Amino acid sequence: MTDCAARWKSGGTGAMLRSSRRRLAEGLLLTGTALLVAGAVQAQPVPRRVASLNLCTDQLLLALADRSQIASLSRLARDPSLSFMAAEAASVPQNDGGAETLLFERPDLVLAGTYGQQEQAALLRRQGLDVLDLGSWSSLEDGRTQIRSLAHRLGQSERGEALIAQIEAALARARGIVPGKRSILVYERGGWVAAAHSPLNEVLTHMGFSLHQEALGLPTGGAVRLETIVVAPPDFLLVDAGSAEVRDNGTALFAHPALADAVPPERRLALSGRLTICGGPSTPEAIDALRAEVIAKVR
Repeated sequence: MTDCAARWKSGGTGAMLRSSRRRLAEGLLLTGTALLVAGAVQAQPVPRRVASLNLCTDQLLLALADRSQIASLSRLARDPSLSFMAAEAASVPQNDGGAETLLFERPDLVLAGTYGQQEQAALLRRQGLDVLDLGSWSSLEDGRTQIRSLAHRLGQSERGEALIAQIEAALARARGIVPGKRSILVYERGGWVAAAHSPLNEVLTHMGFSLHQEALGLPTGGAVRLETIVVAPPDFLLVDAGSAEVRDNGTALFAHPALADAVPPERRLALSGRLTICGGPSTPEAIDALRAEVIAKVR
């Protein structure tokens, strides 16, 4: 029995016609709603002057916006030790991060982080400014979504897709390059270990590493004692490129003889912190730099 025959048998032609009319009406209502939403999105004006309060939003703004769109960046944007795009930020005006300055500046859009800037953002919103909060990436997929969202808001969707394509190309170059199942631990100053679920660790597993956090009982991250690393060392450590220089107590850990015996320098992959502080335009270079370290040191 065909589907039409079954419906006809169960309800007759009158029921079929009433059902068809109802579905048609519902479809028209949904279509009309979708068109209204799309029209509202398209009607949102592209901001002509955008200010950033955060190092990570600084870099995304520099990568995606026209220079004429950028009203100001945070003071960290020009710091070459932190900012991947310090050179590009050199000619762009700075703000002091205070709400008062931006109230005087009156940009069309303010980009803020989700940590440490809630009060400024709330005050700016109360004064009628448009504020967009952008948090740290929880995953690479989260990063793709954030790039697309901001690029669309800036009227620069093509640049957003171009940046995503660069990240994808870097990931393709790095896929499965680790020979065997080698373990690795991202070890930061002061003995801090990041959570297993992070964009950087996602890249490491994509390369073929196994994460050593599980062996240490720290899947969500936290501080780990030197003794724990010495007793159960990973095959490799990923450290900041500046960790070889002892500058304070936080970096002295990396020069400890016990750590040198457990994981010697030739089994330490080094990556500049300015490549990993923020997800965004630095991400393709971070992946390529990490790939070069793997090729040079992982056997």
